[in-house]
Amino acid sequence: MSQRQPHETLPRESDLDLASLLPSLCAWHGEHGQDTEDDASLATRAVRERMDLEVQALESLMSGDEDRLRLSDLARWLDENITRLDPLLNSRNGLLLPESWARAHPCSRLLDEGRVLMANAIDRDLDGAGAEGPLDPASDVASLLVGLEVRDEGRLSHQALDGYLRLSGDYELPRLLPVFRVIECLSGARRALRRRAEAGDDEQPALLAETMSACRRYIELAERYTEFRFPPLVIGVGVAGSGKSRFTRTLVSRLGAIRLCSDVERRRVHGIHPQAERSEGGVDIFSRAATERTYRRLAKCAGALLDAGLPVCIDGTCLKREQRDLLRHQAEGRGLPVLLISFEADEATLERRITKRAARQDVPAEESLAILARQCEAFEDFTDEERLLLVRLDTTADNAAETLAGLIQEHVR
Repeated sequence: MSQRQPHETLPRESDLDLASLLPSLCAWHGEHGQDTEDDASLATRAVRERMDLEVQALESLMSGDEDRLRLSDLARWLDENITRLDPLLNSRNGLLLPESWARAHPCSRLLDEGRVLMANAIDRDLDGAGAEGPLDPASDVASLLVGLEVRDEGRLSHQALDGYLRLSGDYELPRLLPVFRVIECLSGARRALRRRAEAGDDEQPALLAETMSACRRYIELAERYTEFRFPPLVIGVGVAGSGKSRFTRTLVSRLGAIRLCSDVERRRVHGIHPQAERSEGGVDIFSRAATERTYRRLAKCAGALLDAGLPVCIDGTCLKREQRDLLRHQAEGRGLPVLLISFEADEATLERRITKRAARQDVPAEESLAILARQCEAFEDFTDEERLLLVRLDTTADNAAETLAGLIQEHVR
């Protein structure tokens, strides 16, 4: 346990939105991982201990046989899946935290457009089990996601996970999320029932109804996390200015997809921060070899996310058939649906968009237009096999975003 006293250097209250919370959360996790590799089973033991504490505490507060049966089913699911994930959990021992981000930021609040969503920015229970380490960063992320989802803020939850993964590059973390999400749901249910217990013996029908409703809402959410999923892989194809990034961003909010961006992962494979605008040190991150490394990483990350049951959307040009094949085989090899989306616009629109982007980024328009010309020349047409999976999207159409989401949902069905 860390001996640091975080309260002493923090402001009385810190209001955060997702755009400011996620970099703080990601950076704190990166800076506070502990070297615990001398204890090979520490991560698994810590998760099991947290599970046991939450199950026992919640069971002691439940009075109905049906509720206890549902809890027993969740406990059995947790036990089986912790065993299954044991190798992955313990491979992450070097990432274990001494405490939750929330303990270092106890006065934080999460806001969205001025609305206070959570008085603790990641909705972590600071008084119960789980706020102290050792704990995997996935525990904090799960707490944030459950807090948003139980409040019907699914759009923000999708954005939170997508944003955290893009900043951290920790694409193995989602495989652990179902377990940690279920545990956080048990924690939420426990807190709801404890409110009734703390009220004493006085008959309070309204409080009873409210706390039982909140408890069951958490239990229902936990049960949804245990369901098996067949997530799709969506591969965006298109030159600069075709609208890939703008339209794939809509899939995050609408479908809960994780967006893998080639520009972000290209920087990451060269040790450049994902939010950096340009490379440093004269490294050519656009060479043929660099591009091959980038697409291999995209494929690896896509496979990890699909294994976690999450829809994946590739935001890259994907101009070459071998690049598209490498990516789609990640889904096909797992028996999962895959869809190719060709993002298209007329030449005048492409040039107008590129010129506008160049001005915004303060780079010569001629250079950007030259890149567009090279990409158009390098594009390799779709094969007959690819056309079976292909949807062409005119990104100049008024209803393009709705059309895209609808096509993907129909394809998955």
